[in-house]
Amino acid sequence: MEPLALYIHWPFCLSKCPYCDFNSHVRDRIPQARFRAALRAELAWEAARLGPRRLTSVFFGGGTPSLMEPETVALLLEDAFRLFDPAPDIEITLEANPTSVEAARLAAFRQAGVNRASLGVQSLNPEALRMLGRQHSAAHAIQALETARGIFPRLSFDLIYARPGQDEASWRAELRAALALAADHLSLYQLTIEPGTAFEALHRRGEIVLPEGDAAARLYEATADEAARFGLLPYEISNYAKPGAESRHNLAYWRYADYAGIGPGAHGRVTIGDALRATRRHRAPEPWAERVERDGHGSTPETVLRPEEKAQEMLLMGLRLTEGIDIARFEVRTGVKLTDAIDDDVLRQAIEAGYVILGDGRIAATSEGRLRLDSLLGALVR
Repeated sequence: MEPLALYIHWPFCLSKCPYCDFNSHVRDRIPQARFRAALRAELAWEAARLGPRRLTSVFFGGGTPSLMEPETVALLLEDAFRLFDPAPDIEITLEANPTSVEAARLAAFRQAGVNRASLGVQSLNPEALRMLGRQHSAAHAIQALETARGIFPRLSFDLIYARPGQDEASWRAELRAALALAADHLSLYQLTIEPGTAFEALHRRGEIVLPEGDAAARLYEATADEAARFGLLPYEISNYAKPGAESRHNLAYWRYADYAGIGPGAHGRVTIGDALRATRRHRAPEPWAERVERDGHGSTPETVLRPEEKAQEMLLMGLRLTEGIDIARFEVRTGVKLTDAIDDDVLRQAIEAGYVILGDGRIAATSEGRLRLDSLLGALVR
């Protein structure tokens, strides 16, 4: 049986960031007890149909899962450990924002069983934090990083780059300050304009102009340079870690392992019998909870993935990784020969250009290839 990664989605936030298109919702009062019961019920339903699996990671994402009561986290972990077979070194991550309210709960989350925190710092620049609509200050972020480093065995933080007016020198300085506080794992996100967000309207009116092309590439390349000074290596296109500190949960996604998604809008890829299913929960929080209360789960119709769909997904995910894709595992997992899933002419050109490496049983994008991965994948994958 495939081992399992478990994702649990908490959909609520204190406010909606103007760049965010995640499934997050603002409520005057968060119905903690109702959603705790619904998450536990859906977890039990999912476990009943998946059967006994080795559980390798649990990830509490959102939304803002640090707005959950620590008791909710503790009970969900207790359920997960009873319903599945937890690995001895199981990784349990919880996302948190560095507001003073959320930072005060970090010790309680550690006591509940969380052993890895992921802080949504996003920037240490006060003007950038205001522009991004964040609820914390740079001082709050620094304090939260210092506090979390003393509580959790493992710590990650997020930063957003390619912000309006951002230059390379200031970005390098910001990176050094953040990495000096928490040099374990960094997730890096390029600011993009997503449909339906507040930034989309501002961008359409010309009130927001983002660095693009070579300017954005220079900021991205500067990140790898500064991260390397602190011993963090790029193991995925947007993630840097010290050896051994890579996110095991996210590696399950990129390596195309099984993962179950619980909670409003959560996605999954789970093997049931001989079929790999694409799963998704109902997106809106209250209708999801109503479905769980009625049916035991909030699932929308599931899809049994065809071999060619699995091959496409595994290539799109796996070529994000520095390690690339193990070809033998690819062919077993998808039922498709690698040579049938990629364009031979494009592959040859990509190898000659230094964008792709093929050998020793693996296919991988080089650093130059990962810089232009979207266009590369569009041409390479059948």
